[in-house]
Amino acid sequence: MAVLLSLVSALAYGISDFLGGIFAKRTSPWTVALLGQISATVCAGIAAAFVASAATRTDYLWGAIAGLGSGLGAAFLYRGLANAKMSIVAPISAVGSALLPVGYGLATGERPSIMVIVGIALAFVAITLISLVRDPDPAHRGGVIDGVLAGAGFGVLFIALGQVSDAAGLRPLALMYLCSTVAVAVVATFGGQQLLPRSRPDWRAIWLGPIGTAAVVAFYYATKHGLLSVTSVIAALYPASTVLLAAVLLHERVTRWQGLGLALAAIAVSLVAAG
Repeated sequence: MAVLLSLVSALAYGISDFLGGIFAKRTSPWTVALLGQISATVCAGIAAAFVASAATRTDYLWGAIAGLGSGLGAAFLYRGLANAKMSIVAPISAVGSALLPVGYGLATGERPSIMVIVGIALAFVAITLISLVRDPDPAHRGGVIDGVLAGAGFGVLFIALGQVSDAAGLRPLALMYLCSTVAVAVVATFGGQQLLPRSRPDWRAIWLGPIGTAAVVAFYYATKHGLLSVTSVIAALYPASTVLLAAVLLHERVTRWQGLGLALAAIAVSLVAAG
C-alpha cells in the first residue's frame, strides 16, 4: 500500500510540476505558487472536515514546518521551471527531496531490507540520470540553483509530514497549506516580486491546488504504511512523469541517459515493492 500511495503521489506531483511550469512561463512564478497554495488550502480544508482528527500541538507544529518547506519549494520550483527546461529543474529538485528524508529516516533508526536498500540506491541513480541534460544556454543555469532550493524545501516537507501522527487526520495538512501560502506571500513581497494575478489566464494556476493536495495526501498516508526512507524516494520519482509529459506535449528531447534513468526508476519501484 505504501508503494502504491507513493506512486500516486509521484504521478500527481509530476503533473502539477508540468502544469505549473507551463503557467509560470506566462506569468510570475510567484503568482502561480500563491494561487496554487491558496487553492490547495481550500481543498485540504474541505477534505479535513470529513476526516476524524485527534491532532496534537506537535502535529500542528510539524504541519506548519511542512508548510514552510512546501511554499518555498513550490515557489523556487516554478521560478526554475519558468526560466529553464522542465527536464533540468524537476529532476534536480527530486534529488534533494529524496536525500533529506532518507538521511533523516536512517538517522532515526529506520532499517529497510536489503532488497529495498538496493531499490533506493537504484532510485537515486535513476533520478541522477534523468537530470543529466546538457544545455549550453547560460540563461538556464539558474534553473539548477532553483532546483536545489526547491529540493531542500520539498525534503523538509516530506520529513515533517512523516512526523505527523496517525490519528491527526488532515487538519495539520490544511494548516500546512495555510502556512505555505503565507510563506510564498512574505518572500515574494520582500523580494519585490509580482504576486497578484493580472489577467484572467493567470487564474488557471488554481487547478494546481487539487492536484497538489492529492499528491500530499497520498504521501501522508503512504508514510503511515511504510518507512519514510522508502516512501520519500518513490515519491521523489515525480520527475519521470514531468519529463515524459514535456517530451510528448512540448517535444523536449529525452536523451539516452534519461531513457536509461526512466527504466531504472521502474526497476527501483519493483524492488522496493517486492522488498
